[in-house]
Amino acid sequence: MKITNSSKLAEEEEKITKKKALEIFDKKIIDTFEVGTFKGLQEIHKYLFQDVYDFAGKIRDENISKGNFRFAPVMYLKEAIKNIDKMPQKTFDEIVEKYVEMNIAHPFREGNSRSTRIWIDRIFIKELGKVVDWSKIDKNDYLLAMERSPIKDTEIKILLKEALTDKINDRTIYMKGIDASYYYEGYNTYTLEEIDEND
Repeated sequence: MKITNSSKLAEEEEKITKKKALEIFDKKIIDTFEVGTFKGLQEIHKYLFQDVYDFAGKIRDENISKGNFRFAPVMYLKEAIKNIDKMPQKTFDEIVEKYVEMNIAHPFREGNSRSTRIWIDRIFIKELGKVVDWSKIDKNDYLLAMERSPIKDTEIKILLKEALTDKINDRTIYMKGIDASYYYEGYNTYTLEEIDEND
């Protein structure tokens, strides 16, 4: 895809990748991915972004930051990922701690947060039989909690725990969750429902 206008690119990326996010749910492709490993996250990222970015599923080779926060430096990234893979994920607290560490790693050039939210949901489903209803979490509360999470993860744990539901196969919860996940990152031109209806 060759689009040079950044807002047009963002719109196209949103439409294409949201459609892919629905596909992995509807076609049960997500069930074929590893749960809780970096390989599983790579599989999610690659599937979502393969039609948009040539680096889909590939570890970044440059340093990145957001605002004042610098994510894991490239020189330590592979080691950080290995350590995250070894982290336990049996309890709610362990899962969230693993999620926070993966967010600090931010292993891809783009699309980290959207992929990682799907990834953490898969861990919750496997280990706890629950999923996060992301539509119940306020954008500003979430972003502030994630910003503070490397120092203190209490806030993000409270937000996620309050939004847990056992409706793990509910398509509407999943769709609303994807929309919320994209909204956190500033993508809100299309709802997944609109994309689904026009398909």
